[in-house]
Amino acid sequence: MAGTRGWLRISSIAAALGALLVVTACGQDGSGDGGKGGGRTIRIAYQAFPSGDLIVKDKGWLEKALPGYTVKWTKFDSGASINTAFVAGSVDLAAIGSSPVARGLSEPLNIPYQVTWVLDVAGENEALVARNGSKVSSVKDLEGKKVATPFSSTSHYSLLAALDRAGVDSSKVQLLDLEPQDILAAWTRGDIDATYVWLPTLEELKKTGKVLVSSRELAASGKPTLDLGVASTSFIEAHPDVLPAWRKAQAQALDLIHDDPEAASAAVGKQLGISPAEAGAQIKQGIFLKPAEQADAKWLGTPGKVGGLADNLHSAAQFLVDQKQIDSAPDLDKLRKSIYVEGLTDAVSP
Repeated sequence: MAGTRGWLRISSIAAALGALLVVTACGQDGSGDGGKGGGRTIRIAYQAFPSGDLIVKDKGWLEKALPGYTVKWTKFDSGASINTAFVAGSVDLAAIGSSPVARGLSEPLNIPYQVTWVLDVAGENEALVARNGSKVSSVKDLEGKKVATPFSSTSHYSLLAALDRAGVDSSKVQLLDLEPQDILAAWTRGDIDATYVWLPTLEELKKTGKVLVSSRELAASGKPTLDLGVASTSFIEAHPDVLPAWRKAQAQALDLIHDDPEAASAAVGKQLGISPAEAGAQIKQGIFLKPAEQADAKWLGTPGKVGGLADNLHSAAQFLVDQKQIDSAPDLDKLRKSIYVEGLTDAVSP
């Protein structure tokens, strides 16, 4: 069965790559060198959830810091699709959840990227919510029900963790792989009973549903999830001036979230197409580090002493093995080498 699962995963990856390469051929990709050559284009994959990444995009800070580069931002709906883009060599930098990163660093993907930043720690900004009228009032009630989540995402990981904690066999739940916009449509039609998903889709669903458990609760019980910044290893090596500028911009965004929440909310709201007040309320549901905390032993760490983030990724990968989502987890040493801490202290210093 393990071999069959691996073949199915590789087949689905190949199919996804075929679709992605068609898009790339149409000119959505900029540099065409996969981050390996001397191209002066930075291809960034972003996701539409409240974060400092959206602030950096809205303010154009990276473009100002690196005028010699063309910065191309492409929106993705999930970490799984971002992993596919990395495999295709179509992305240089990305905002992606810790669970898809753990999967990306594992067999069969073995994506050559490194974690460079902690965008946020999931709190109430990701949650399991049941639709009103579904007759679901607890996680235990999900047996036999239709539950949607984007597969290979932090929400998928958290859903499996929530079911495991409640003693529910995931094989007895009808799990559906849907992207956030498709989840909203299926919810509106009454096609699903519950979903584990993130903001801003989550906020809309809460209007006609009940939150059963949040990622903050799961983190407290030992299953934390995070949104991370990752960069292609080859791109880091080919363009050593980019990552320091990117980190400085991300640090500036975290400072704005903590020191000027109104300005941060205005920028995030503009990117999400919602009011500053709505954006501010959503930002408060996440947990954002202060820049200096990035180099803390709990998170990325420092050169020669990689932080606890590697252990977090190892735990996530091992959980995915236990849930039969992947065949084996990378060893801790490999994951430590996948945390890029060079120059981090300088980037987060005031």
